Amino acid sequence: MTAASTPPLSAATPGILRRPAAPAAGIVHLGLGNFHRAHQAVYTDAAITANGGDWGTIGVASRSSAIPDAMHAQDMLYTVVEISPEGSRFTVPQVHTDAFTAAGNPGRVITSIGDAGTRIVSLTVTENGYNYTPATGSLNLRDPAIRHDLEHASAPQTPIGQIVRGLQHRARTHSEPVTILSCDNLADNGHHTQRLVREFASLLPAAEAAETLAWIDTHTSFPSSMVDRIVPATTDHYRSLVSAQRGYADRIPVPAEPFTMWVVEDNFIAGRPAWEAGGAVFSNEVAGYEQLKVRLLNGTHSLIAYLGALSGAVTIPDSVAQTHIELAARHVLRNEYLPSVAVPAGVDVDAYEEQLFSRWRNSALGHRTSQVGSDGSVKLRQRIPQPALKMLDDGGMPQFLALTAAAYLACIAPLRGFTPGPQADAMEDPARDLLARLAAQSRTGHELARKVLGDHHLLGEELAERDDFIERTGQYVDTIRSAGPLAAIAEASTTSERPHATIRSTP
Repeated sequence: MTAASTPPLSAATPGILRRPAAPAAGIVHLGLGNFHRAHQAVYTDAAITANGGDWGTIGVASRSSAIPDAMHAQDMLYTVVEISPEGSRFTVPQVHTDAFTAAGNPGRVITSIGDAGTRIVSLTVTENGYNYTPATGSLNLRDPAIRHDLEHASAPQTPIGQIVRGLQHRARTHSEPVTILSCDNLADNGHHTQRLVREFASLLPAAEAAETLAWIDTHTSFPSSMVDRIVPATTDHYRSLVSAQRGYADRIPVPAEPFTMWVVEDNFIAGRPAWEAGGAVFSNEVAGYEQLKVRLLNGTHSLIAYLGALSGAVTIPDSVAQTHIELAARHVLRNEYLPSVAVPAGVDVDAYEEQLFSRWRNSALGHRTSQVGSDGSVKLRQRIPQPALKMLDDGGMPQFLALTAAAYLACIAPLRGFTPGPQADAMEDPARDLLARLAAQSRTGHELARKVLGDHHLLGEELAERDDFIERTGQYVDTIRSAGPLAAIAEASTTSERPHATIRSTP
């Protein structure tokens, strides 16, 4: 069967087991990207299959109509392709009842969130989608989109504005409660989202603010959650794979690793799906799991991505296959991130570490260093400061955390005369223009580190006062520029004030 003759995925596709009746919508999800469709949607599909319930999901894309258009053309279906060296597994979740784009339908976002049948509003909009200032944790009131949303109630552009205007719609039309569930990599993401929602509401005219805040206090809950699954970008390779092995054409298949994890605080004011049927864990130790994920996984992942990009590695498996990068990754994970983590009861850290390296070695998945390294100005603020400050306060120097910051700067804001390579060039970052200007004004790594970490507080106000950390970061920027990433890793290893990790083979 040729690609031209392959029929499109639809409800009539042979082998797609349809439910007798589609569930009514109970969830509005902001952020219709690959991660949501390979993570929360899969758990919700398992929950509905096992226990039923009106937990259909309305997916809301931010700006692009590509995914909503494709979902409508395919009867709201798509394929999750689990990729591993052993082969591929294909599943077709059946949870989405509708999909649309917020930019083209701002009023519809409000009414969907405000509908009495909506019991959960969930988000995967990335750290950058919360429109806050990392240095303060508050809304970025200089952001034109936030200012627009405060002034235009009927056409909000930001997720926080959309949520508040949707909650106001609920308050005007009925009294049904609703849960707001962040699924993004933010520390204490439930309380973080609640704080931003309340801050936005407090900035409205006095009477309106008081009424909105009172309703939020009595009709909403904001559980925290930890989400974990590596989900690369969709490419023609995966479209061809689905066509060849499943016999239908899918415009928007989602590749994903076999591993998936979801830990959630069980604080749902209006009920929830039986997500445990898909393997979700409900726990009062979400913060500990979150620290494992954000620091050991995400923090180490960032170092692998930046060092890999600077070494010419296109993918994470290519990067971690380099012995010196694996050494750096194991050291930062074990000796610099782990001491700051409150490990949840029952978690075997050694097994967790080996599982991470097994996932990063998944060569069939091909997660790109440029994708993992994007948005570092937001991500690293969540990952580096607390572990670094703990080690500094204990009298040590977090060499590999400083190297992480330096490798990030070398990728995003290279000093004059240094070329970081195409993978670094492909990284997207909201601070790239600012950092490039600061790099152009700097002659040395120390000058750049001082401007970025000290003057502009890229990693927070507390680290901005730690001249020793800034100095070490600048030294590594200079080493990378003059001798390359391997030399910087060697320097970090020899100057480390803790015994560095030994490389162990994965069982």
